[in-house]
Amino acid sequence: MTRAYIGLGANLGDPPAQLRTALAAIDPLGRMLAVSPFYRSAPMGPTDQPDFCNAVCALETGLAAPALMDALLAIERGMGRLRTVKWGPRLIDLDLLHVEGVHCATETLTLPHPGIGQRSFVLVPWADIAADTTVPGVGLIDEAARSVDRTGLRRWESG
Repeated sequence: MTRAYIGLGANLGDPPAQLRTALAAIDPLGRMLAVSPFYRSAPMGPTDQPDFCNAVCALETGLAAPALMDALLAIERGMGRLRTVKWGPRLIDLDLLHVEGVHCATETLTLPHPGIGQRSFVLVPWADIAADTTVPGVGLIDEAARSVDRTGLRRWESG
């Protein structure tokens, strides 16, 4: 069993509901250890789209990283995710951020996920659930979360 960290994001439909649906679909892939609070963040890339709802979860799983990534992509497809515009609006986005003890760079999977060290919408929720995690190329999640620019990031509130 290994510990995996998954980033979740959505900005179409009812984003918090989309995240809850995805979390329910992820749960059978192992044992859910923790789920961060939901955060609101401005979109990366095209700015003419709604804010994102983001979270990070920790999952203990027996799946190898490629199989876990395949399962996450299947969840996205099952929820209606269409990949049409890079960084565009989406019903759900599931990113395999890090799998403890795994480093890989293939055509379909790079671990740790590239760019996480600069993304407040990943680091801050991750620090909420596993601040003491050390990620190659990023360092201690708590330190990275404290030093990242948090402009536009805030807790998701209903209404």
